[in-house]
Amino acid sequence: MIQITGEDFDPGAFIEGARKRGTGAVVSFLGIVRDDGIERMEVEAFEEVARSDLSVIAGEAMEKFQVQHVDIIHRVGSLRVGENIVLIVVGAGHRKAAFLACEYIIDRIKEYVPIWKKEYANGESRWVRGDHAGEVTGKSERKKLVRQ
Repeated sequence: MIQITGEDFDPGAFIEGARKRGTGAVVSFLGIVRDDGIERMEVEAFEEVARSDLSVIAGEAMEKFQVQHVDIIHRVGSLRVGENIVLIVVGAGHRKAAFLACEYIIDRIKEYVPIWKKEYANGESRWVRGDHAGEVTGKSERKKLVRQ
C-alpha cells in the first residue's frame, strides 16, 4: 500500500499485513518527530506526484531486491514531537533483502519525492532542508535520477 495521509496510523497493523507464506523477514522503518528543540512540524507534499514517486520506488525495491511486500505510508499536516511521520514495511524471503530494500526506499524518498517539512520553535519557523539533490521538476528528470 502506498498512502499519503493526514491521519495517524498503526505500524503494527502494517507489519502484521506483511506476514505472508514465503515471508521469512519483515523489516520496518518508522520515522517520528524527534525532540530537538522544536514544538511541532508541518509536513507538506505535492500529493499526486509524491504518490506516483512512492509507487515507482516501491516497484524498484521489489524488483531490485526480490521482496514480496512493500508498504509506504507518509503523513502530512501538523505533527507534534513523538508523532509518526513515515512508515516503510518490507516483507521478503530473507532478512538481508528486506533490510536492503527498506534502506533503499527511505534513501530514495529523501532524494527526490516532493515532501517538505517546516519546523516551529520559540515563535519562529524554518524549512528543513532535505537530502534532495536539487529541485527535480520534470517526470523525465525524476526517471533519470531513479535509474542512477
